[in-house]
Amino acid sequence: MPKYIFVTGGVVSSVGKGITTASLGRMIKNRGASISIMKIDPYLNVDPGTMSPYQHGEVFVTDDGAETDLDLGNYERFIDENLSRASNVTTGQVYSSVIAKERRGDYLGGTIQVIPHITNEIKHRIQLASRHHESDVVIVEVGGTVGDIEGQAFIEAIRQMRRDVGRGNSLYIHVTLLPRLGVTGELKTKPTQQSVRELRSFGIQPDVIVCRADGEIPDETRDKIALFCDVEPEAVIGMPTASTIYEVPLILEEAGLGAYVANRFNLPVEPNLDAWSEMVEHIKRDKQMIRIGLVGKYVELHDAYMSVTESLMHAGLHHNVDVDVVWINSETASGEEMERELRKVSGVVVPGGFGPRGIEGKVHAVRFARERGIPYLGLCYGLHMAVIEVARNLCGLEGANSTEIDPHTPHPVIDLMPGQHGVEMGGTMRLGLWPCQLKPGTLAAEAYGDEFVQERHRHRFEVNNEYRDLLESAGMVVSGASPDNHLAEIMEFRGHPFFVGVQFHPELRSRPNRPHPLFLAFIEASVATFPEGAQRTLPLSEEASQARVAVQA
Repeated sequence: MPKYIFVTGGVVSSVGKGITTASLGRMIKNRGASISIMKIDPYLNVDPGTMSPYQHGEVFVTDDGAETDLDLGNYERFIDENLSRASNVTTGQVYSSVIAKERRGDYLGGTIQVIPHITNEIKHRIQLASRHHESDVVIVEVGGTVGDIEGQAFIEAIRQMRRDVGRGNSLYIHVTLLPRLGVTGELKTKPTQQSVRELRSFGIQPDVIVCRADGEIPDETRDKIALFCDVEPEAVIGMPTASTIYEVPLILEEAGLGAYVANRFNLPVEPNLDAWSEMVEHIKRDKQMIRIGLVGKYVELHDAYMSVTESLMHAGLHHNVDVDVVWINSETASGEEMERELRKVSGVVVPGGFGPRGIEGKVHAVRFARERGIPYLGLCYGLHMAVIEVARNLCGLEGANSTEIDPHTPHPVIDLMPGQHGVEMGGTMRLGLWPCQLKPGTLAAEAYGDEFVQERHRHRFEVNNEYRDLLESAGMVVSGASPDNHLAEIMEFRGHPFFVGVQFHPELRSRPNRPHPLFLAFIEASVATFPEGAQRTLPLSEEASQARVAVQA
């Protein structure tokens, strides 16, 4: 039987449950056990796919096409394992399933109740995750904060799990905050005590308490928490703020969490964290700095682009540079303001997105990068913006646009997929892994070092095939396409140091110890083309100039 670890949070939200969960997964994996992680989200949405980034940050997509919580991105990056739709469960999914079963008569006319029907469905999905991934240990993070009314069914379900699988196969970890009062400088334990009391009122006594704080936790504070919360002193784990999230597994290991879990589950006590420690030391080491401009409409909300910024960091680490992300608001920045910022950067990224807000700012950034030879990486929507820019300014297609932005554009260079007209918004996109055949001799093929790849998608709109020949005559070539050549997956601009747009989201498959090839190539080009201090005022390349003249003629 697999072992189950349940992670709950108290005092405040965003206390660090996700990073604690991901770090614990890394610590267990480095002890030789197979690991899977799942996230339980108490909201009523079926998934975060239609939720605003202001509400939920980025949407992380798995290989099998599930739109999930951004914490799954951290899980994958830490444990270096591909998760699945079984790894994210929401209240919306649970209730939808139970109601569908009731409508089919699966419950033989019985009265449907939260206990046992909803809790049984939750437990079934937890056990399904362990079977799907065939893992020795399953870590389950319960979203929200203990005491939230929408999370009560999940707390009850994980309480029942200990009864179902046995005490020796289950472990409860509670993550809380130790605030420090500015007047006295004292860490206060009362919020943690209250949170544990709330958890115990639901029938769960935590085995481990992980205490977030802004510094080291004194022994007397740990002893006080152990006494009042009825846990062993060695099970009170301090987690001070780290300089990088990838340092957290090392901090928790040093604090004794790994050894405590290993003893409970009969795992090897000593982990092999040498490679991880070397990586963290490399992250913290002083390195050359390069600036990368990220042009989007949610730049004040960094969680909306979490996987992108992490992927840039991963690639920078490989090339021994620190990446300083310059956040540029495509909606509010004027053309002059944007150009002033873009002159400071060594590369430009336009990430994924939906809707018309901030579009013209992104197109302006694309043109600036293309004409001045600044390395450019367009991710999904970033490819669309590049196609629109080239269509307008090199192909002479005035008003060229995406039908997502302008349904009446005279030149729909980006349009809906066949069969997608008139469908509802939820769950109709091209999602998950799709194949891509690379064109030999292109930047994309050189970056991957392969002829055939698969990447994760999340979009509805595609490059319109009717315009591919015209775009190619202007220098914008398809360097990667679906095996039947019907869907453009990668396009790049000839004669440019690095100008690549992709229909997929490569950031979703990047890992700190295994950066994505396209991000590696982009950072390499950024360092080579514009090392720190170089001028970003190169003229339009000769080849691009000739292409413009030929097309306009």
